[in-house]
Amino acid sequence: MTRGVTLDWKTGFEIELMAPPGLSRRDLAKATAKRVGGTVERFFHPQSEPSAVEGRPVFENLTPGFRVRDGRGRWVASFVDDLTLQRDLDRARAPLAEWRRIVADDGRLLRLVERHCDPDTTGDATLEPLAALFGTEAQRHEAGMVRVADANGRSVAIDAPLPGERERPCEIVTAPIEADHEAVLEGLLADARGLGFSVPVEGATHVHFDGEALCSARAIAGLVQVWTHHGEALKRLVAVNRACVRLGDWPAGLAELTAGQAFAAMDWAEAKTALGGVGLSKYCDLNLMNLLTGRAEKHTVEVRVLPASLDVARLMAAAGLFEGVLGWCRDREPGETTPGTMLELLMRSPMDDVARGLWLEQMRHDKAAFT
Repeated sequence: MTRGVTLDWKTGFEIELMAPPGLSRRDLAKATAKRVGGTVERFFHPQSEPSAVEGRPVFENLTPGFRVRDGRGRWVASFVDDLTLQRDLDRARAPLAEWRRIVADDGRLLRLVERHCDPDTTGDATLEPLAALFGTEAQRHEAGMVRVADANGRSVAIDAPLPGERERPCEIVTAPIEADHEAVLEGLLADARGLGFSVPVEGATHVHFDGEALCSARAIAGLVQVWTHHGEALKRLVAVNRACVRLGDWPAGLAELTAGQAFAAMDWAEAKTALGGVGLSKYCDLNLMNLLTGRAEKHTVEVRVLPASLDVARLMAAAGLFEGVLGWCRDREPGETTPGTMLELLMRSPMDDVARGLWLEQMRHDKAAFT
């Protein structure tokens, strides 16, 4: 039997899929829970989206998410909405009963909802505990919306029917995987294939690599140099989905900062402070923000340029490629030069041999793009 790609790095995957009409991400969560002998928990999943309202750049949302735990109570994966997935949906379709979202213009208010309201509440009563916190009563409107305001009439949050098939988008968010990555992913993707899930028009896969080994000025400087020199070629190699949104470049100041001798001499605490001042965002090709936030549960470097797929071999190969690239950054010696060509990068990166062979073969098939 031919060996597949093996990963050594602890990783988490976020795979964007689309349920067929008539099914939802909850159906996939139930299928996975049945396979692992576990349970499904409903929870509030936070998201943000641009706002057309003057003075309010974003609306914060809570949408229905479903967390699967195995028979021993261990988190397996979560199945959540992703607001960037739009083009596969019939926006004129009427909302389904019990599928609602909660909207506010301040994420702190939604943290109160998460803390004091029950995601399993049926009907339109979810925000009643929030109204009680503000000493008011929930206001119900004919369109099905429920509004909570403070005693001065200022809006706090709105609970509204979830529109236009928004139950169908499904981002599978895995628990961190330390071993047997292929088997874990194949189980989840087989569940999705069995229900007829598909790859969305805007779909992407995000891979979170444990960031501990990259917490040095030397490693980050190497990563910035590699991506500056080879980012476009790497995106072409993995066939980045050009319809995917929320990708893009780092701020220009990052390359300038990390190229200097002063940055190279910094310890990690100093480097974090410096990196925090260049305007980094999570919505870019490689997200470094999670290294700076101090959240132990998500201390990662996130690769966001991989296309969505239901093919586990394809996802493993792509993850193996970036494990190798990040490994070069981790192992980079002081003063070591960045590989000058994609071929040199593949050969010098400490990646799985099967993955290396697959990507070298891909480059041979598309010689013009990588010379």
